[in-house]
Amino acid sequence: MLELFKSTVIDSSLLKGAVDNHSHILFGVDDGIQELDESLETLAYLENQGVKELWLTPHIMEDVPNTTAGLKARFQELKDAYQGPVKLRLAAEYMLDTLFEERLAAGDILEHGDSVVLVETSIVSPPMDLWGILERIKSAGYWPLLAHPERYCYMSPGDYKRLNQMGVRLQLNIPSIVGYYGPDVKARAEDLLSRGWYCMTGSDCHHLATLRRQYEELKTGKKTLSRLAAIHA
Repeated sequence: MLELFKSTVIDSSLLKGAVDNHSHILFGVDDGIQELDESLETLAYLENQGVKELWLTPHIMEDVPNTTAGLKARFQELKDAYQGPVKLRLAAEYMLDTLFEERLAAGDILEHGDSVVLVETSIVSPPMDLWGILERIKSAGYWPLLAHPERYCYMSPGDYKRLNQMGVRLQLNIPSIVGYYGPDVKARAEDLLSRGWYCMTGSDCHHLATLRRQYEELKTGKKTLSRLAAIHA
């Protein structure tokens, strides 16, 4: 079961019926896909792998100040062009910076489901008052969903435990668990996965070519794949 990454076609036992909770497939809005045609080709690829639902989560940060209205308009363009069965959902991946605090205070948030907000930090260092920001998100009536926590090299085991105790939800990047970002990230991902602390997974897809390489050329163990399948179920 779950013999993944051994050929050019993904075993549908992993991704059949799965939800991809994190992607940069919405074209022309951030450092992800730039053209509509590539967005459509990527959707066709995920469709063929059995993905049933895809969250489009473009960056919003001080350097990429996408607006809610602008993203909704671009999302509608993609929905009008795509005729396949994958259910498309729009949210955003918010960097925990000053712009996010302003949007949070204004209630200007693209939610990732009911009262959930997908957030990230720098890979190498936390924002000032990380824990205070997370508490303010909760106080504003949202649940923080932290993108790819396994990639934050500044986090200690105690930090992950604190996140879990705070009720911060964690989203795993599938490329992390198969070693795309290196052995240290893979080890942290495996540890968090074994503890049952992830509630969602995502491809974090920025380009179709990279997605194909991540899903088709890399390998991981059956136990890990079974745990991933449990999250997708």
